[in-house]
Amino acid sequence: MQNPSKESLEEWQKNPKYWKCKGLFYYNKEDKRLIVDKPNPNYGTTLNFAHKKAYLFLIGMLCFFGFVIIMITMAKK
Repeated sequence: MQNPSKESLEEWQKNPKYWKCKGLFYYNKEDKRLIVDKPNPNYGTTLNFAHKKAYLFLIGMLCFFGFVIIMITMAKK
């Protein structure tokens, strides 16, 4: 698999057609990265929701934090 050029990466990052809900969600089937930088570097990173593993990653994170919250609330009893 060939990595995209630096120009392609910059164009994908800045093109508003790949950013949904005013830059909150990134969706680009051509981009094979799971985690991408937001257009404004001060806002951090986000998932590429066109990537096959993005939803598994999101569900895994939610399960992990749900488990932590359950453990904290059960420890207080």
